[in-house]
Amino acid sequence: MALSTPALASSSLETSGDIVHLALPVSALAATVFYEEGDAGMWQLAKAAVSARLITEGLKLAVDKERPDGSGNDSFPSGHTTDSFMAATFIQQRYGWQYGAPAYVAATFVAYSRVESDKHYVGDVLAGAAIGALAGWYFTDPYENINITPIVGNGQYGLYISGRF
Repeated sequence: MALSTPALASSSLETSGDIVHLALPVSALAATVFYEEGDAGMWQLAKAAVSARLITEGLKLAVDKERPDGSGNDSFPSGHTTDSFMAATFIQQRYGWQYGAPAYVAATFVAYSRVESDKHYVGDVLAGAAIGALAGWYFTDPYENINITPIVGNGQYGLYISGRF
């Protein structure tokens, strides 16, 4: 039983990282679709996401680096980290640091989970973070009249989003 406990903890950490990895871009997209006037934010997010992913997948093919756990040759750079830092940077650039700071904490957790789960090396997640942040920064303009507040408590996580209609 003692041998399976670390594996379960690692699996739980990896699953948590996977969930946050999806929650960040979905939250950013939800804010642009449901609370912004027009579609400028949605297109900015799409451009940042597509460009970051294309660069990441191109590098994965070109570099052909084995993962620490031996599960494949697509370790560099981390796609989860790219996506997470792209979304965090989009949120920060579009809505401000009061929303960007928690998003960056969440993106950092994703990067941490990828290293601790033996899916990536530290250099892989640093490269993914740089690619995602640069794409988010390059394509995103600030937006006014929207508030996004992270909610954390009693083992539950979420976002409170409000705006002018």
